[in-house]
Amino acid sequence: MSKKQTLDHPHFLKLFKKEGILSIKEGNGKVITLMSPDKWRSEMGNDWIYLLFDIFQIRSICEQYSEVSLDIVEFASKPTIYHSKPNRVIPEGPLINDTLKFSLIREPNWNKLLFQISKPTLVKIATEAKADVKTDLLFPLFSPGTKEMYLGAEGDVKILKG
Repeated sequence: MSKKQTLDHPHFLKLFKKEGILSIKEGNGKVITLMSPDKWRSEMGNDWIYLLFDIFQIRSICEQYSEVSLDIVEFASKPTIYHSKPNRVIPEGPLINDTLKFSLIREPNWNKLLFQISKPTLVKIATEAKADVKTDLLFPLFSPGTKEMYLGAEGDVKILKG
């Protein structure tokens, strides 16, 4: 019988809340860095992805979406990174070609950690940072089946990586 894989939520959350940034070595041995969006600076680069725990958080980072676009996010069966126009009210953030990237994380353990952080959180995947903590749990966006799509506010959809 294999050991159940989980995250040490209280420990990870305490470290994240203290500094607003946390590097985690996940189950594949790759390091991801979680960061509060208010800590982001342009010199940190634009290859960050907003992580969401709930579909309603999209409104806080992106322009108003059509029902079609929301349905695509809500019913996606595989990990997906979406590219969309940012909400005009969000402060400066990591943009590439005037779009931001986000992903709705459904894996229960990672979702719970994001829920406890309680706001959209930036992640940089496969960083060179030294890990603060580690887990045996795999980070969902490292899946070979991870897709990338552009979603427009008017319902326009473009598959970038299938």
